[in-house]
Amino acid sequence: MISVAASLAGCHPRTLRIYEEEGLVDPVRTDTNFRLYSDDDLRRVRAIRYLTQVRGVNLAGVKLLLQLRDIGDLLEEIAESTDEESGDGDQDARPGRGGRRAQVSANKAHVQF
Repeated sequence: MISVAASLAGCHPRTLRIYEEEGLVDPVRTDTNFRLYSDDDLRRVRAIRYLTQVRGVNLAGVKLLLQLRDIGDLLEEIAESTDEESGDGDQDARPGRGGRRAQVSANKAHVQF
């Protein structure tokens, strides 16, 4: 159910509906029209929330980023950045596709696209 997915993603159910309306997530629908979110969907929602709330990117910008970048690489870089901000690990920045890098400083994460 959308309320459970919203709770797991740390957002309001309306936020998930907006993301779906904007084409940012595409949950599977049951025959009774319930939304079913996979782990990848929830990971994507967390990445979108990071970009919008922490990095200040609007939904149109998020949509463009997700279209331009390989989603796996982008989500991995964002996950590393959020882990660094929360103090969960001490990983070095790794190169992304096309020479792009996720640069992480000691006090603030910077994701370059």
